[in-house]
Formats: sequence, structure tokens, C-alpha cells
Amino acid sequence: MAEGRVVHTADRTLSGRQLASLLTPPPEGRFGYRELARAVREALLDGRVALRLRLPAERELAQVLEVSRTTVTGAYDLLRESGYAHSRRGAGTWTALPDGQTPTSLGPYPDPTDEVIDLALASPQAPGAELAEALAEAAAELPRFAAAPGYHPYGLPELRAAVAERYTARGLPTRPEQILVTTGAQQALSLVLSQFGRPGDRVLAENPSYTNALDAMRVRGMRVTPVPVTENGWDTGLVDAALRQTAPRLAYLIPDFHNPTGRLMPREQGRELARAARATGTWLVVDETLTDTALDVPAPAPFAAAAGPGGGEQIVSVGSLSKSCWGGLRVGWVRASARVVTELTRTRVTADLSGSVLDQLVAVALMRRLDPIVRARVAQLRRRREALGAALARHLPEWRWTVPPGGMCLWIDLGRPVATQLAARALRHGVRVEGGARFGVDPGTHEHRLRIPYTLPEEVYGTAAERLAAALEGAPGRFADPALPEWVA
Repeated sequence: MAEGRVVHTADRTLSGRQLASLLTPPPEGRFGYRELARAVREALLDGRVALRLRLPAERELAQVLEVSRTTVTGAYDLLRESGYAHSRRGAGTWTALPDGQTPTSLGPYPDPTDEVIDLALASPQAPGAELAEALAEAAAELPRFAAAPGYHPYGLPELRAAVAERYTARGLPTRPEQILVTTGAQQALSLVLSQFGRPGDRVLAENPSYTNALDAMRVRGMRVTPVPVTENGWDTGLVDAALRQTAPRLAYLIPDFHNPTGRLMPREQGRELARAARATGTWLVVDETLTDTALDVPAPAPFAAAAGPGGGEQIVSVGSLSKSCWGGLRVGWVRASARVVTELTRTRVTADLSGSVLDQLVAVALMRRLDPIVRARVAQLRRRREALGAALARHLPEWRWTVPPGGMCLWIDLGRPVATQLAARALRHGVRVEGGARFGVDPGTHEHRLRIPYTLPEEVYGTAAERLAAALEGAPGRFADPALPEWVA
């Protein structure tokens, strides 16, 4: 199987083996025509397969999948019928999206007036009073900055200093020149991948992992080597073996309240992984956006602080204010050596000359209030985690999960591989929820899981659990797919 590989328009044509490696197999293990059409559609929607690619010839795909050619013909007919493919005489069958359909990674994002309960976004509301105060301070400061052109490729000096000071206070001495302010943590990660990775490079990533990070690797044509994160956390031996056997260019880790499992990596384990990465010349990209969401344990020190003297040279840390304050602010950062920050900034200005001065002034004001904001956020998340768990236990007692020590989500075990289809069915019952397969490196993994955030008001979860139970009630082992027409080839 191609290791988490995504195929893009540069390839133009998918071989049978390429397509087979990107498809999620059905629970029974053998594709029927409807299961094959569904698998292609899901790969299109979650970004594993790009648009306007030619699908393999029917006979070739049938041989690779060990099914009849009639099965592939029926699947292609279903895809054309539902708008996920089109044919050109003499040119074959090409991937497409029907009118009005968008990839999973692009939404739909909820409208504040939407009656649908959104359990797909792990994103809290803004701290209203503190945000208003920060806006007022920023407005008072803005005239001083408005007299200049307004471009700060590295970020406002005041904000770089504030972020560096927070790292230092948490146990990792940091200078302002080691900070690059970005438009959110996602831009920070994208910059690092672009700077240090090339198409075809191997990247080690946890399985499951943050879906937008995986998409950022796939869109660059990188080959992802998965290492599992289980209920018991990380297996250092497996990670060390993967590093030594594949010598990946980069390794992407979420050690603090891992998204989506909520696990916390012990710092001794982090120290071992840093040593192993240093031995293979692998750059460690550490996502610390959830560090401030410590619910049942002390807030962890920065990962790079555990690496020891000289051990942090190949560690790049990524953070933001999205989880501790508000995602709508779009302020993130990279913490690395001053040399790496300069290299990343050169890459940054080719696409984004500078971040918003106003947003950064607001961020400076919020950083002054961050400790009380985080304390209030943590207390709020504890209450909401308890409310979600109680509602699920009441309405869906067969579901299982481990209560995480931090983070913003429960990683639910459904007991059967129906998550993707349950998510589609739940939407018709008024709940948006994300199936576990969206967080998997390899197709077909985590279909028995749901990620459910506890970032909404407590009173919402009773209704949400009722709707999920209604969506699940009487459902077969594999749900019917409403996006494909019901007919028999």
C-alpha cells in the first residue's frame, strides 16, 4: 500500500494499484459495485484523490481488486450517475464533483443561526469580555502603527517578544528572534513542510492525527509513514524503529493532548524520541496548539525543553491562540532557531507578505491576560467534557471512550466500522459529526471511531446525543449511502 499517498493532477492518470491503495475497503473485505463507488467518492471528498484525474481502465482495476469487470463497470456507472465522474469518448473516465458538493476539508462550516448541532469543529467560542478589552487596547494602539506601511513579515516585535517570554516562563529559554508570527498554526505548519520537505519525501506522522496536517502533507506529495497512538499512548520502540528504517525527512507530532485521542506524551518519552530523531537527521515538527488545555494534569513544559542541551536544534514548535482564545483571531507562530525563522520568513513572503497588524495588536493584549483566560477555559472544558460524557452514557451506553487528561475531544469507540456512514445519517438528524477515518493516515483505519469535541455549551449535549441515537437506531452494519442512486446494475 502506498503510505498515505495522495495523487494529484500532476499525475493525471491513476493506475489500478494507485487507486486501490487509496480506497477504504468494506468491512466484509471484498468490494461490490456500490462499495467500490462509495470508496472512490469518499477518497475524492477527503482529498486522497484529486479532481480531474483519469481513473484506471475497468479491466485493470478489476484485476487489482480481484473482482469482476462487471463490478467495476457498475461502480463507474454509479459515479457518473451521481456526478463524481464523467467520461470522454476515447479518453476514459475522469474524477469530478457534482454541483454544490464541496470536499470534506472545506466545510460546511456552521452558521450561528443554523439549527444543526456542530460536533465536527473542536473550536471554542471567544472569551467575550477579554476580547472586547483587547480590541479596545488594540484600537488605541493602532494609530501609532498606521503611520508606517504595515508590513511585518516576522510579526510585530511586541508579539514576538510576548510569545518568546511565555516559552521562557514555561521552561524553554527563547529570544524574540526565534519566533515567527503566522496566520494561524496551519500556516505555520504549511511553511515548515514547504521549507523542509519535497514531493516524495517521507514524513512520519501519528495514526490517527490532525486531519488538516495530514492534508497539508498529502497536497505536497509527501509519503506518510504512520506510527500508532493508542489508548495507551505512544510506543517509543515502534517510533524509534520507524525512524531508523525509513529515515524520514520530517516527523510531525502532537505530544500535548493529542488530536484526536487526547493522550499526553510523558516528557521522558519525548526525550527518547528527540534523541532518535537526531540520530536519523529527522526534523521534529511539534504541534503544541493544545498545550493550554490541561484539564486533569499540570500544564506540560514545551517539548523542546526536554531535548536537553543542543537537542532542540532540529525541533520546530508550532503554536497559536486558536484553542486558548479564539480561532477567528488567526494568530499562530513558529518557535525555532533564529536561522530557521529567517528561512521560513523568506518562504512566507512569497505567498503572504505579513499578517494583520490589528489582529496582532489584539493578540498582544490577549497575551497579557492569557493566564486567567486559560484558567477559565480549562474550568469550562471540564464542565463540558462531563456533560458530553453523561449525555453519551445515557443515550448511547454501548459506546466506549477513555477520558483524556486534556484537549477538547472524546475519541469514541463505536464498536463497529460505521463512522463515515453514521456521520452522513446524523446530518439528516441535525448533528454534524466527524468520522474517525478523516484522522487516519491509511484508508480504512478508524472507521469504528468518532471524534466528538466538548467545546459547546453543556445544555447542547443532551439533544445532540438524542439525535445521534436516533441516527443509529435500527441501522444495519453498513448504512445505505444517500449520495448514490439506488439502482441495480
